[in-house]
Amino acid sequence: MSFEPVDWSEGARPSAATSPAATALHPAPVPLRDPFGRAITYLRVSVTDRCDFRCVYCMAEQMTFLPRRELLSLQELDRVCTAFVRLGVRKLRITGGEPLVRRDILPLFRGLSRHLVSGALDELTLTTNGSRLAEHAASLAACGVRRVNVSLDTLDPDRFRAITRIGELSRVLAGIDAAAAAGLRVKINVVALKGINEDAIPNLVLWCAARGFDMTLIEVMPMGDIGGENRLQQYLPLHEVRRRLAERWTLTPLTYRTGGPARWVQVVEPGVRLGFITPLTHNFCENCNRVRLTCTGRLYLCLGQNDAADLRAPLRASPDDGALTAAIREAIDRKPKGHDFIIDRDHTGPAVARHMSVTGG
Repeated sequence: MSFEPVDWSEGARPSAATSPAATALHPAPVPLRDPFGRAITYLRVSVTDRCDFRCVYCMAEQMTFLPRRELLSLQELDRVCTAFVRLGVRKLRITGGEPLVRRDILPLFRGLSRHLVSGALDELTLTTNGSRLAEHAASLAACGVRRVNVSLDTLDPDRFRAITRIGELSRVLAGIDAAAAAGLRVKINVVALKGINEDAIPNLVLWCAARGFDMTLIEVMPMGDIGGENRLQQYLPLHEVRRRLAERWTLTPLTYRTGGPARWVQVVEPGVRLGFITPLTHNFCENCNRVRLTCTGRLYLCLGQNDAADLRAPLRASPDDGALTAAIREAIDRKPKGHDFIIDRDHTGPAVARHMSVTGG
């Protein structure tokens, strides 16, 4: 199928009746399944490796980002996403870097919203650091985004600046308020950092509870060179955090799922859902349903492995999607069983050389 132009002008939201690309979507005769029988229904799409923060667990203070000419255009990103939707992907998450720093990013959301209208897609969402959310929240809601994940590791302005190196907490809080006002469901992502924000986690739980936000705790992941920072010193096992929280509150396991890797509990007394993402103490690979597309068109089959497929070449080789679809299927056929993340005294360096901002969260 060739890429069909979409009216991405301000205020335009394609409908199922008027979008040729949407009406051409049909259930795939053979859904995407990896060698272990896992259905691939979730695509995370990095639209840029750039970020306006330099979080100490994510990247070095001095970063060299990709030349903009190497990035897929918004139309190319739309076309790849559409190919995945046609193959049975039901959830698209736009990530980065920081996705909202990419110039003119909203037309991509407007274009992809046609798959929500047609019913081919269940959810279009994004992960953001919140720095530019205040100016975009209402427009994102108008594009059919119903849920947003915001990274927030502390509520202390000075500590926030230390973690992000250059971030302003007030801008992020204003963005979160704007998202809530626009009707978006907000989930707060917190990377647990030993000796840095571990004492702040209970206050973050209470803050989320007071606002009706879900919250997810995440173990630091050994990806990319972060300069002089030592991830072994940063690493805080979440089973230890959970033990401490259970000494204070009642934690009731839930069957709740969002399509991601979190295991959820209800923190009864404050009344908040809390997720744990534990790539190191308990990997989340057994039910993995996702792959990750970089802003240059490389498809990573596992967050913690280096194997990737080049989708840019078949994408640009022909206006027909036959070669692109074949490349996607071939890649999924070699998706590994799981990652090999380790942090200990013998594994203090990154497990993979690329930064999280390259892969897309």
